[in-house]
Amino acid sequence: MATARHPRPPELENVPIEEIAQRYVGRFRDKTPDWAAFEYAKIEGFKRAQHRFIGGGGSGKHDDANTIPARGFTLSIMYVEPGQGNAAHTHEVEEVFFVLQGFLDVFFEDESGHRVWSRLGPWECAACPPGVIHGYENRSLEPVYFQVMLGRGRPELMGYADDELYKKRDGHLRQASPG
Repeated sequence: MATARHPRPPELENVPIEEIAQRYVGRFRDKTPDWAAFEYAKIEGFKRAQHRFIGGGGSGKHDDANTIPARGFTLSIMYVEPGQGNAAHTHEVEEVFFVLQGFLDVFFEDESGHRVWSRLGPWECAACPPGVIHGYENRSLEPVYFQVMLGRGRPELMGYADDELYKKRDGHLRQASPG
């Protein structure tokens, strides 16, 4: 007989292991790319698809039926075509970019607008500390797939460095008004 050395969270105390195994496994083939995960992803230069695995990341969209429930972090796979990227922003928690396939140029930026760029290839990562302006762009000729993790199960929306993007940051969460 096996002994669990740590207690299960209250919501899983009496859940059969088969149900846990089903609910806590995510498969890429079951994911639908979310091209509207972020309000400004509609703008040329910022288009990208998010494949949510755990929680909802910094998009403000959280757990759905096909997403593993978030606890202490979120995890998504991003697909970004050449010439597309992510606007300069901050989070209240650490964000990590881990490249799986392709090349991704990431930047760190200070409040004066000075950027320092680094190119990441497969199996390389960048950890962006809380409150540090950062972002990325696919400056290569091929699409890039990379993992994004945020250090909280339900992080706040991104804090865009650009005032206009910041004002509209929750537009993707609002319901369309009936016509």
